[in-house]
Amino acid sequence: MPHFGPMQSENPLIADFAKLMNAAAGTLAGMGREARDGARERMREAMGGLDFVSREEFDAVKAMAAKAREECEALKARLEALEKAAGAKTKK
Repeated sequence: MPHFGPMQSENPLIADFAKLMNAAAGTLAGMGREARDGARERMREAMGGLDFVSREEFDAVKAMAAKAREECEALKARLEALEKAAGAKTKK
């Protein structure tokens, strides 16, 4: 009865080629990781000079601007009313 074991190449050239391909794949994967990490670091450095605010700070300033706009509209209406009243007094 013939014996069928795991298929292994008897050719050392093919085995060496497979080892070389595995090493190349590992090297390429490592280079890809290094490139990605390097790009992230360069992006962090480039963005480091910019001023960013947190979401909470942005929301607080947005609320302050909305309140200032409301106050401005109220003052504008009050000024118009005062000007109208002053104009009515000068016509008499």
